[in-house]
Amino acid sequence: MTALLLTLAIALGQFKSTLGQCIADESLNSAFAQIINGDDTSTTYSIEGSCCQETICGLGCPEEVDAPSSGYGIAVMCAIALFVAVGFATVFFIKGKSENYFVAGRSLPLWAITATLASQSLDSNAILGNVDLSYKYHFYDGAVLPFGLGLSLILNGLFLAAKINRDNALTLPDVFAKRYGKLVELMASICTIISFLCLLAGNLVGMGTIISYVLGISQAAAIWIRSSTSLRLQLSAALVLLYTIAGGLFSVAYTDVLQAGVGWIGCVTFVFYMIRNFQSAAPPSIGFPLYSYPDQDTCDLYSGVACSEDPSACCYNEALHCPNGVDSADCVLDNGAYPFGDLPRFSNQMFDALALAPFPNAIVWDWATIFVLGFGNIAALDFQARCMASRTPKIATIGCLLAGCLTFAVGIPFAYLGAITRVYYGPDSARAEFVTDTCSVALGLPTCAAWAPDSIAFVKLLTHEAPAFLGAWCLVGIVAASMSTCDGAILAMGTVFSHNIVRNVGAFFPKFGDNIINDKNLLTVARLASVPLTVISALVAVFYRSSHSAGATGYLLIVAFDIVLASVVVPLFGCFYTKKPSPLAAFLAIISGVLVRVILEFALPKDGFLLAPFGGDEFLDYGSAATTAFPAFFDVPEADKWDNTADECGQTRFSDFTGVDSLSAPLVGLAVFVIVQFLERNGPLIDFDENGIMAGYLKSSQMEEIKIDEEPKNEEFNDDSTKMRSSTTTVQNLK
Repeated sequence: MTALLLTLAIALGQFKSTLGQCIADESLNSAFAQIINGDDTSTTYSIEGSCCQETICGLGCPEEVDAPSSGYGIAVMCAIALFVAVGFATVFFIKGKSENYFVAGRSLPLWAITATLASQSLDSNAILGNVDLSYKYHFYDGAVLPFGLGLSLILNGLFLAAKINRDNALTLPDVFAKRYGKLVELMASICTIISFLCLLAGNLVGMGTIISYVLGISQAAAIWIRSSTSLRLQLSAALVLLYTIAGGLFSVAYTDVLQAGVGWIGCVTFVFYMIRNFQSAAPPSIGFPLYSYPDQDTCDLYSGVACSEDPSACCYNEALHCPNGVDSADCVLDNGAYPFGDLPRFSNQMFDALALAPFPNAIVWDWATIFVLGFGNIAALDFQARCMASRTPKIATIGCLLAGCLTFAVGIPFAYLGAITRVYYGPDSARAEFVTDTCSVALGLPTCAAWAPDSIAFVKLLTHEAPAFLGAWCLVGIVAASMSTCDGAILAMGTVFSHNIVRNVGAFFPKFGDNIINDKNLLTVARLASVPLTVISALVAVFYRSSHSAGATGYLLIVAFDIVLASVVVPLFGCFYTKKPSPLAAFLAIISGVLVRVILEFALPKDGFLLAPFGGDEFLDYGSAATTAFPAFFDVPEADKWDNTADECGQTRFSDFTGVDSLSAPLVGLAVFVIVQFLERNGPLIDFDENGIMAGYLKSSQMEEIKIDEEPKNEEFNDDSTKMRSSTTTVQNLK
């Protein structure tokens, strides 16, 4: 056994310097030291120029990937410069009018609305986050992102877009203000801003990852608390912030059109070229010396030979695949990670918890993601701002439907690139890295069981495996997608903060007066507010970029719309689908939804792996290294093979109910809203002051041109054009 382990440890892979302890358990680490050093007294070991996975498991050290060509950085920065220039050019459309800044003068045609809605949906989460998740896990773990986003656009087009366009609002919280009053408006504003801080952060991570990699920004170049991460996120945030605060929705809309034209074409061209011309998934593992094949088909595929220990079994043909030894250039071998091969997609992944066996399937999380994005994204500030900016209600509706279809068509195929990326940077590749001190019963591995995915594998695929022109074009497309959502998020947050929060400070704190914000300084305050909000998002991005195992891009997208799904989606539908929207029902629905979401966040078991506790060995977390013995698929004496009953792999079951809380909160909010609406069918339960914070009122923009389905009856408005003298019931009849 000693000779076999040493042969594998020295011969396989390329070397890099590693000294010290690879196994946390002292006695097991000493056992490995004695095998490596060939004595019975050693407690430490040192193989100069090696690594733990090679020293302990006989797997080659991960091959290093060269830095990308400077041409990629030039292409990305030229594209960014073009987008920024176009954004600044639109400043002349503003003409000092807040309506031009916030909703582009309500003048956008169908082609612009479709492009800008789809651009907001097809961000770095739907593209880069999609591929990251499908690479680390599998197809539907990434595909659920564009599917949920596209679904939300279609639902919005069918049920809300035209109605919101007719409301003549500047922001989504204005819709709440009209029916529910200033308190609910404030609550909706806070929830949507928090949501968009996360959305912006996720896109800053995606954009910053690409800029950092292609420019080779030094990790020592610290700007904030973190080094390279902080620098690239600040750079990403600053570039988008500058032109957004200059041109408002005009700059956002027209840069979105340009970014869509450049980005979509590049991304679609790239993805279909890769699917057509590259290997779609890793084949069954060819193995390595002493590797035994799982079935006759794989044996025949690689011309296997009879094993030495068990001639009835079929083993790796070293004479054929490594005639000059495993350290020769013509040796063909891999890590044996896919005994039966990988697949581009498992058709039953969304319906069978064991579809990915022997790996776990995050089926509950995937369905929750579709629900969260499909319904939560309906309350997205940027989506609804574009509906408000549409020239007509019909354009808003058709634009949402077309943009949803585009999101499906462009975003979902990217999930196929996860399997292609695994071919070059997956567990069977020469670049694979494994966590040495891990074991798994389901995989039959006593050590080196856990694969450590490369967090920028897809970016490396673009810059090293794909044709240079297509890789650069796709990089530009992803950056364009990130910028298109970042600018919309920055604009939306600054607008809501100034227009719906600061402008109403006097209603809650009378000593400040009612004129903190007016039409003359609204633009200035919105632009100034955008700066600290962007900084906060960048800080969130820095934190999650390095700490969350699911990856910040896709994860922060889901968190963003989880927040609004729990809080404001139910009252939003109530605005248009109840005869008399109740301020009390909306208030209690938001409170109850948020409370349930927060309570369940801490009450439900969550281990961070997003895997529900299904039965079977597949749903056991990796344990610590179990033994010095070989896996059962090695051609070695039975006494040298791992027996889990003798050397147990101490695994615990995954137990993460993430997703249950996301689904429960809006259901509770809906129940509360419906109950209160029913109880108030003959009149309000509480008589609020008709001029107070629980009374519906109109903003000045809504007073100028009230677009409604049915003419309201007997309204009268006070002189400041902000409060209605009519009864709350009359205001609630407005649609």
